[in-house]
Amino acid sequence: MVRTGILNPQINSLLSRVRHTNTLLITDRGFPYWPTIETVDLSLVDDIPRVLDVLRAIRLNFTIGQVTMAEEFRSNNSPTVVNEFAQALSGLEIHYETHTGFKKRVPDVTGIIRTGDTIQYANMILESS
Repeated sequence: MVRTGILNPQINSLLSRVRHTNTLLITDRGFPYWPTIETVDLSLVDDIPRVLDVLRAIRLNFTIGQVTMAEEFRSNNSPTVVNEFAQALSGLEIHYETHTGFKKRVPDVTGIIRTGDTIQYANMILESS
């Protein structure tokens, strides 16, 4: 029995299949459903869990080379929220592109982890290094 780290067997399985330069998507609750991509849905109620909860949990055992987020994240959220994400992503290379461009990358991800986050454009694509 797993006693520490990520307890969710679906997330452990998904993370173990993300190889060098493969990508993983962590989404907010409103991100569109992609029926052809494995999705682990962790959403419970509004903001439980949040995108940053999942990010912090997986960073302990998952090597991230770079992160892609929508440009709209910075313009649609308060400086406090933007700063909280910047701190959680500290040390990582972050790329911003339009939300439309961001969604064009989705078909190439290995899997999706959906959260209950209500922060606008909180979605992030993590590229394994």
